[in-house]
Amino acid sequence: MLSRLVNFLRACWRTSSDRGSDAAGRQDGLLWYKDKGLHLNGEFSMAVVQANNLLEDQSQIESGSLSTLESGPLGTFVGIYDGHGGPETSRYINDHLFQHLKRFATEQQSMSVDVIKKAYQATEEGFFSVVAKQWPMKPQIAAVGSCCLVGVVCNGTLYIANLGDSRAVLGRRVKATGEVLAIQLSSEHNVGIESVRQEMRSLHPDDTHVVVLKHNVWRVKGLIQISRSIGDVYLKKPEFNREPLYQRFRLRETFKKPILSSEPSISMHELQPYDQFIIFASDGLWEHLSNQDAVDIVQKHPRNGSARRLVKAALLEAAKKREMRYTDLKKIERGVRRHFHDDITVVVVFLDSNLVSKACSANSPSLSLRGGGVNLPAKTLAPCGPT
Repeated sequence: MLSRLVNFLRACWRTSSDRGSDAAGRQDGLLWYKDKGLHLNGEFSMAVVQANNLLEDQSQIESGSLSTLESGPLGTFVGIYDGHGGPETSRYINDHLFQHLKRFATEQQSMSVDVIKKAYQATEEGFFSVVAKQWPMKPQIAAVGSCCLVGVVCNGTLYIANLGDSRAVLGRRVKATGEVLAIQLSSEHNVGIESVRQEMRSLHPDDTHVVVLKHNVWRVKGLIQISRSIGDVYLKKPEFNREPLYQRFRLRETFKKPILSSEPSISMHELQPYDQFIIFASDGLWEHLSNQDAVDIVQKHPRNGSARRLVKAALLEAAKKREMRYTDLKKIERGVRRHFHDDITVVVVFLDSNLVSKACSANSPSLSLRGGGVNLPAKTLAPCGPT
């Protein structure tokens, strides 16, 4: 009798312990993952693999109230923040963007394109203040920036906002055939795209070198591939493009207006019953997988572990390109790993049409989760000197 009770208690403890350890995700070397969780509109899966010495990708999923009012909008918020030059900007966005969004949604008592645009603007201005404060001690922070992809599901509407080259892709079932097609929802701001180069040239008609081909890669001023971002203050405010900033970031001629923009591309989509899921990911994934490849991987396997499965598929492709085994790639330490692939962040949000259309109450369970990585001091600045 006693042994049965002990075994029962052990089972209960093991179940409780497993739940606790999985609630914030699991770590396996440089891979962090949360295979399955619930948000207001269905299930989700999340995974991050680190390549940089300091994880520059940051991410979050928030579900429940999107304001501070009990009667305010409810829904799910997803953010993918792909930093460059260091982790400062992406970490700052992770700490502030959603809070700004809640503040503006509270003021307007609704979710809207305007709310999202104001949240981006407030985040950009806040990071400018951080740079101005830290400039005398850490001038290289002026050369740190981040892409910023956001998705908000609220009242049956999906809002997609983007700066940079992270991407959101919808998996939509075709009623006639049953196949699931990939539909890209986000606009990208990478000067490798001809239309983005044309946009930059039209915005800066007097600068014949605003976009240049350097080492067979198109870059803004020969420095950066993206045309829109949060941060990158050295290409937005001329007072931060001077000594003691490293010479590699300093322009020969001064500029009168910002070269990079922080104006997000925002679109709205009314969700339909045949919209199955959305894949949000940093460009580390899309360097190795096409939109349709990613949708096929999610669709043809169980929901559980979808994000981790996509990360593994990208790593398999990265290993294949280097003619090496996946098992050998996994053994490479952070920092050195960046020569083989970028940080990769993936969030797969599944859409339950019954939950998307159903009005949820303020008492619905809330969710707040951030993508993980190797734990390092929060204020560590990555070296961005000459390489």
